[in-house]
Amino acid sequence: MSFQQDPIFIAAVLCLSVFFAIWLTRFPWGRTVGTPILVIVICAVFANMGLIPSAMEGSPIYDGVFQYVAPLGIFIALLEVDLKSLKNAGIPLLLMFAIGTVGTVVGVMVSWFLVQPEAAIGDLAGAVAGMYTGTYIGGSINFNAVALSYGVNEQGPLFAATTVVDNLIGTPWIIATLILPKYLQKLFPRKKLKSAKSGEKIPQIEVVSMSSLASILALGFMAMIISKTIQSYFPAIPEIITLTTIALILAQFPSVQQLQGKHTLGFFMIILFLAVIGTLCDVGALSGVGDLAGTLVLFVGLLVLIHGLFVFGIGSLLKMDWDVIAVASQANVGGNTTAIAAAESLNRPDLLIPGVLVGSLGNALGTYIGFLVAGGLS
Repeated sequence: MSFQQDPIFIAAVLCLSVFFAIWLTRFPWGRTVGTPILVIVICAVFANMGLIPSAMEGSPIYDGVFQYVAPLGIFIALLEVDLKSLKNAGIPLLLMFAIGTVGTVVGVMVSWFLVQPEAAIGDLAGAVAGMYTGTYIGGSINFNAVALSYGVNEQGPLFAATTVVDNLIGTPWIIATLILPKYLQKLFPRKKLKSAKSGEKIPQIEVVSMSSLASILALGFMAMIISKTIQSYFPAIPEIITLTTIALILAQFPSVQQLQGKHTLGFFMIILFLAVIGTLCDVGALSGVGDLAGTLVLFVGLLVLIHGLFVFGIGSLLKMDWDVIAVASQANVGGNTTAIAAAESLNRPDLLIPGVLVGSLGNALGTYIGFLVAGGLS
């Protein structure tokens, strides 16, 4: 095994990427771009240079980030959220999420008729359309659920191509939704939600004590165990729903509110997750999937563009808070973790809980709508 494949080396590069992304925010242009975008770009460059493998190639480090670090980061980040944010931010975000969901379905239909992917894909074209519908409403869980049902995963080249293109198109959109609100607010000022004016800010510097660190991690690990246990008895209840509920309850206790380092630890874990997402943007992988790649890039690119025009266009007509639109689109395209990263990047703690909740709703609905689209187009 070469040193580039060594999990310890990969872990070191990921942490160095986080360090450099934070260091670059010392410069005015770096602060404008933001840590989440910088870490995605840095790791995408490293993966395409061959310094570290893509997450598609697999590594225990990447598996650990997806399975343990990201959920733990979500839990810890939510420990500092005030439930009052649900009252002021919940309904607007839910509305924009619903609009984004419709935008995804419209995007799939328009792309289907304009690109006509069945000519390149064949009989499984409808299933592929359903997979992209599911993932851009919910997430990879929904993508894989449709793929497994229709046997797309058994078609190696096709499944590889759909996965590569999903990451190559989805990652730039994650970056775009983190950038757009800042510039749109300057060009077309929108009134912020009431919850954004409460004066609550995400802390930039925290003092972390050893006892607080031990307490936060203990709570997180116990919550993850409880969530897994509940799902084993009630499979219909996603782990993230239980994890979010436990975090919400604990966050209301003064003893938990006083714990130091919740933001630092939680956001670090979320940034690590985004670093791994960056490695998925593997341009070289397209060469291995042949002519099919061009059709899929066009199909998915048009789909995401229509989703974006739909959610930002209707949101603009409704004079909706740009930050709310961005987080809602993130909940659609990226899921729970990137929705939280968007809220963090935009300094909107009031959108953390609503972002996770609508992201979970997307996971619940994505498979059903994906199957409807796949069945209708097959």
